[in-house]
Amino acid sequence: MTSEPQKIRWGVLGPGTIAKAFAGGVAHSRTGTLVAIGARNPGKSGLAENFPGARILDGYEALLADPDVDAIYISTPHPSHAEWAIRAAEAGKHVLCEKPMGLTAFEADAMIHAARKAGTFLGEAFMYRLHPQTAKLVDLVRSGAIGEVRMVKSSFGFAMPGFMPEHRLYANDLAGGGILDVGGYPVSMARLIAGAALGKPLAEPDKVAGAAHLGQSGVDEWASALLHFPGGIVAEVSCGISLTQDNVLRIFGTRGRIEVADFWYASGREGGIGEIRIIRPGGAEVVEVREDRWLYAFEVDAAGEAILAGKQEFAWPGMGWADSLGNLRVLDKWRAAIGLEYEIEKPEKRVNTISGRRLRSGGTAIRKREIPGLPRPASCLALGFEDFRTFSSGMILLDAYFEAGGNVFDTAFIYGSGYTETLLGQWLKNRGVREHSVVIGKGAHTPLCYPDVIAKQLTQSLDRLQTDHVDVYFMHRDDPDVPVDEFVDAMDREVRAGRIRGPFGGSNWTRERMDEAIAYAERTGKQKPGALSNNFSLAEMLVPIWPGCVTSSSDEWKAWLTARQMPNFAWSSQGRGFFTGRAGRDQRDNEELVRVWYSEKNFGRRDRAIELANRLGKSPIHVALAYVLAQPFPSVPLIGPRTLDELEDSLQALDIALSPDDIAWLDGGSDQHRRTG
Repeated sequence: MTSEPQKIRWGVLGPGTIAKAFAGGVAHSRTGTLVAIGARNPGKSGLAENFPGARILDGYEALLADPDVDAIYISTPHPSHAEWAIRAAEAGKHVLCEKPMGLTAFEADAMIHAARKAGTFLGEAFMYRLHPQTAKLVDLVRSGAIGEVRMVKSSFGFAMPGFMPEHRLYANDLAGGGILDVGGYPVSMARLIAGAALGKPLAEPDKVAGAAHLGQSGVDEWASALLHFPGGIVAEVSCGISLTQDNVLRIFGTRGRIEVADFWYASGREGGIGEIRIIRPGGAEVVEVREDRWLYAFEVDAAGEAILAGKQEFAWPGMGWADSLGNLRVLDKWRAAIGLEYEIEKPEKRVNTISGRRLRSGGTAIRKREIPGLPRPASCLALGFEDFRTFSSGMILLDAYFEAGGNVFDTAFIYGSGYTETLLGQWLKNRGVREHSVVIGKGAHTPLCYPDVIAKQLTQSLDRLQTDHVDVYFMHRDDPDVPVDEFVDAMDREVRAGRIRGPFGGSNWTRERMDEAIAYAERTGKQKPGALSNNFSLAEMLVPIWPGCVTSSSDEWKAWLTARQMPNFAWSSQGRGFFTGRAGRDQRDNEELVRVWYSEKNFGRRDRAIELANRLGKSPIHVALAYVLAQPFPSVPLIGPRTLDELEDSLQALDIALSPDDIAWLDGGSDQHRRTG
């Protein structure tokens, strides 16, 4: 007697129209069974009929807490996908999330981070990707059925009966419009086909241009985008909720074209025959794909098979994590091109973290230390965050850093043309944590490196930051042609005005100029420079990365910093990739790495970092960061993670306690190495 194969017990979170189609897929799947639904209104009529046999639970939390549910299908409106996917992962549940996975690639990355940590499956429900017709289409492209692919055209557009402000498709707060609802289909197909043409699983466009009509609620009612891929492949994609389009996939090659109508339905919702038309100069050919299984059953079984095999993402051609992130990055660029930021993404409505909770304080993963001149303890790692251009994208990393115990934020007048300061100001006000934070400001960058610029730029910076002071201030560059006393006088005036309430000093200043500035301040009773922000790393910078940069990694600098006990907020503290696999004695493809860091002395340090990392079960980059932290003077590395994974990876350096002997060995390698921590 054989036992019945194990089945994945599914729960539906958000039982709407698409969830009903998914339930049909579960019923016709090999691997799944629907056991429960979580509903905000469990008494709503039709739930029992639309989801036969499923227990109806009161609320989403009840579904996540149900021990008899293995996996959650999320079909709530777009803005809540990230929150419930993260909470489901934290509850140990596998997740299949309706497209789009998140509103942005940043949200999807946070969802993936949660699943990776929990060891759970996370997939994006582009059902067509798992259907045999899609695999057949890829095979035809790869086999050269139409020669070399040059262009892809695809659309997914339909017309609602009229403007319906209460409908989710027109609701700005529900991230309505065509791009997020259906634009992902032609984009994902174009990336798949371009990849097939290039001999890869998928391809990412190197250029994205977009246009759209934004309706009276501010969402895109019809939109188009042009994607350019490496190799010269161009894709034209369009979508809409207020305009019916032809919805035909067209792939143009050097020897013909392929056409597929409504490709996302493949052979039909409940099975049937799909048609792929191949049109060449000599005539047309129809390739039929007969499939009796229900369309949504394919994604149910693909997810189920992955879960049963202990996998955390779909196998290709399903949307794996990199695929989902790549797709959303295109949609992000498309939206940016048309100026579409939903109201729900703005600070006024983003009052909670990505998981839907209030920001938590008191984290201890990042330890704090006293820095002379600062009124509050400062975290041992400072956060730089130049890469974010919206509040909703940047807040994810800012929240995570703060919840881990971080409170030092590195900004500058020129970063992001001022947006970095604006973003931090919005976040500090929104989260109510200004008095718990240490804000670094920088100004007077070349070519505007003059004393009279400091006050003017600081006024703009404080306005962007929505505060009346910075806690640390640095001259971003130095101009040796200007007497140092003029710079000290300008910064001292801001101290006396209460606009700098901690130490000031120079970023990319030499020892000689710092000594001269300190001596002048001591003679005249002004506040003397009390901090630096120069490059400092286990790898010594050989030539400036950018004009005007100064490194403090030499033996002379280390002696000076130690004697002065001068705090240094170290930029490029991990050698900008020198301690990763991107560098190596035989790897010469990265011009910056070769020019700035390649020397036998640095490679010796790198070798020893690798050796120690292997002993500790860490990575060389962790050792490099621990080296900066363990200096005999106040040393605060600036880190610039772009994702939660990168942030968490950096924190692994805090587990490493290096002794003075360790430091000396890593630096010079001449003494016997003794580990004490």
